[in-house]
Amino acid sequence: MTDTAVRPAHGADVHPDVRARVPDSSGHAVTEDGLRLWYEVHGDGGPTIVLLPCNPISHSRLWKAQVHHLARHHRVIVYDGRGNGRSDHPDPEGIWEAGWWASDCLTVLDATDTASAVLVGLCGDGVYPAAQIAASQPDRVLGIFAIAPGVPLLTDAHPNRGEALQHWDEVVEDPQGWAKQNRRHILEHQRDFLEFFFREMFPEPHSEKAIEDAVAFAMDTTAEMLVAEDSPPVGGDREGIEAICRQVRCPVLVVQGTDDRCQPFSRGLAFAELTGAEHVTLEGAGHVPSVRHPVVINTMIHEFASRFVPPAPPRSWTPAPARPRRALFVSSPIGLGHAWRDVEIARELRRLEPRLEIEWLAQPPLTTLLEASGERVHPASAELAPEAAVVDARGRAHELHAFQMLRHLDEVFVANFMVFNDLVREQRFDLWIADEAWELDYFLHENPELKTAPYVWMTDFVGVMPMPDGGEREAFLAADTNAQMVEHVARHPRLRDRSIFVGDPDDIVPGTLGPGLPDIRAWTQERFRFSGYVTGFVPGRLEDREQLRRELGFGADERVCIVAPGGSAVCTDLLRRAVEAFPAARDRVPELRMILVTGPRIDPASIPAAEGLEVHGYVHELGRWLAASDLAISHGGLSTTMELAANGRPFIYFPLAQHFEQNVHVHHRLQRHGAGRRMDFAQTTADDLAQAIAEEVGREVDYLPVPEDGAARAAAIIAELFR
Repeated sequence: MTDTAVRPAHGADVHPDVRARVPDSSGHAVTEDGLRLWYEVHGDGGPTIVLLPCNPISHSRLWKAQVHHLARHHRVIVYDGRGNGRSDHPDPEGIWEAGWWASDCLTVLDATDTASAVLVGLCGDGVYPAAQIAASQPDRVLGIFAIAPGVPLLTDAHPNRGEALQHWDEVVEDPQGWAKQNRRHILEHQRDFLEFFFREMFPEPHSEKAIEDAVAFAMDTTAEMLVAEDSPPVGGDREGIEAICRQVRCPVLVVQGTDDRCQPFSRGLAFAELTGAEHVTLEGAGHVPSVRHPVVINTMIHEFASRFVPPAPPRSWTPAPARPRRALFVSSPIGLGHAWRDVEIARELRRLEPRLEIEWLAQPPLTTLLEASGERVHPASAELAPEAAVVDARGRAHELHAFQMLRHLDEVFVANFMVFNDLVREQRFDLWIADEAWELDYFLHENPELKTAPYVWMTDFVGVMPMPDGGEREAFLAADTNAQMVEHVARHPRLRDRSIFVGDPDDIVPGTLGPGLPDIRAWTQERFRFSGYVTGFVPGRLEDREQLRRELGFGADERVCIVAPGGSAVCTDLLRRAVEAFPAARDRVPELRMILVTGPRIDPASIPAAEGLEVHGYVHELGRWLAASDLAISHGGLSTTMELAANGRPFIYFPLAQHFEQNVHVHHRLQRHGAGRRMDFAQTTADDLAQAIAEEVGREVDYLPVPEDGAARAAAIIAELFR
């Protein structure tokens, strides 16, 4: 066999540095035939769980939705099987030995000093090797969690694949459907085969991201690996394979979907009968429920593995009369403006319900703001996966494709929903409030049985929008995402006890959610209550502006320009452009004072120094600075721009390129209020910006007034749930 170079995983997946969890340790295990297998170890709880790969068609990232959750409770090992990912490839001209799958798993167990483990496998590449190890070395296997078992020869092959394999070596011109599972077609059109194959593996509606990932993982191998000739299965014939299955003595749990188009349902039943396994049927699920239905699979794997550890001590219980009312607030960490408005709503809610205790499930940078505001961040927040890191990693020079960013947060969203779900199962809350916490809303609609408290959903926009550069594919994906939202709400209309739109009906963009989908405004008005905009700092509560300027050290004769483009690293270029523009702007406005606010995620030291220029990091209560300014420069985020509109300040805003919310939803709202001057970052030179500063600084504005009671109105809507 040829010992090839290590092959790093690539394709459509998120960069390893911004995964939901990075490994505690990693390395290569070396097989008896000299190939290196990449492995990762996550967590340290008992017992160890090994997630077997489906190689060579996929690698360990197939389990990305499981690792974060399971590693919070157990020691978890994943590895790339030979022929894919960061593991070596065998000789594609040789025979693919059926025994490799089991022997490679044992190699990884030995390399990681794992005496015994719960083995989790999918299809034949994962389940049957687990059974072989359990039969031959029973001390190494505590239990087997078998997903869509593909143990060979226990039954006839699935009709889809059986018919295709009859023509495996034939020349098939223009193959369609399962005829694409053909040696020649795979060698010449690898991606076309994979795109067909994984659409069959994920028959559930709205599975586009799962399909994209699976194709990307499979493209991390070669077509030659996919068509390598197999040796006969371990056990030889049906009788021998059945004998191996009967030797399994450890607990086994079989889970399979009724719409599995790879393995016949009868095969899973036969394996369960031979091993004495428990059997769980997932109605309507396809071949890979670990990807498409991760919450239920994660929960089942954790509960199965927990059978092999001592039970937890009994929990305490408090009589109902002695329990204070508790609310859990989950706010999107993408922008600090969400947190400011949520803090205002929380304060108003406490005025209406003085005995209400509010705790926050939050992560940086929100935790900085919340703690400085005197809010209580729940300790479980420390277990959240870093959403902001993914956002920063996907940004470019003043460009952030918001729709694709949300799609690539899928791994983080699963991880963080599981943190939320564990928390609300362990502790009682009387109310859940989610402000654009997309993972909560999505997975609660996918798993409505998990709702155990009144649930409030808040947002300031409805509907993802395709950007023109995305073409037909992006238009389709956006409409598919919106269609799923419409279906979710139609299927479970009472899941959200209150839906609050942070704004007014006229703030909703015109148009439809997609071809054949509802009108956005009409659909939203039928299902949401409207709070009006919620400002982080109510203008009426701010001091006299001149007094505020004196307090902040702004001179009476100074023209103060604050550049606050948001805390994301994607805004670094706007800060630098402002630095470049400052000398020419001060030539035009000699009394100009420019203050740059980088926020908590950009190092102030990374901004070039300039005489007469101030640079600050995180500024608590930034709204007070904005209210006292003569001009502000911002990206197109709703929170900062609406704070400026509410306080009647002139401002220039640069929507991030490819950011549908800033370019469509926010721009529509600002146009309605007659607020701000929109500029295109890519078309704006430093001199252009300097001229705009000179034209806008201190300009008298006449915006549509922003009501000051948004937080109180939102709180009143929420408080109805206590009546």
